[in-house]
Amino acid sequence: MLKAVIQAFMNLFRPIHTANYPAEPLPLPKAYRGLIEYSEADCIFCDKCEKVCPPGAIIFYQHLNGSKEYRYNPWLCIYCGECVRACPKPEEALWQSETKPLCAGKEEGANEAWFAWEDACRTSREEYAGAKKAAKAAKTAESGKGKE
Repeated sequence: MLKAVIQAFMNLFRPIHTANYPAEPLPLPKAYRGLIEYSEADCIFCDKCEKVCPPGAIIFYQHLNGSKEYRYNPWLCIYCGECVRACPKPEEALWQSETKPLCAGKEEGANEAWFAWEDACRTSREEYAGAKKAAKAAKTAESGKGKE
């Protein structure tokens, strides 16, 4: 017991070896892989990033007019960088930044909102495929009438 008290007293005068984390940001490791950053203006919407993402943290919503909308779930992402490697325009359209991911709280609805978004994306693709098929059938029927 006395030995522990002496050790504790000696530690009062030794230099501190811990990081002053909240006040000073921690230095990032050399090969740090942070959040996925995205530029809609430079994206060609090839969907390669979505296809190679192991946990499915990237998904595209297909609008009926043919445009797509990008969504990224930082709480599902494992920061492997496969999406960046698959991107035909890395450093322009998709890249990993040194930004640290935020912690997800219940308020963000990280899971519920993402699952709803996945369902909406799946439905949007089915609707787009159906609309495209109907347009093709209408075009074929119209060209068939012109020949008669």
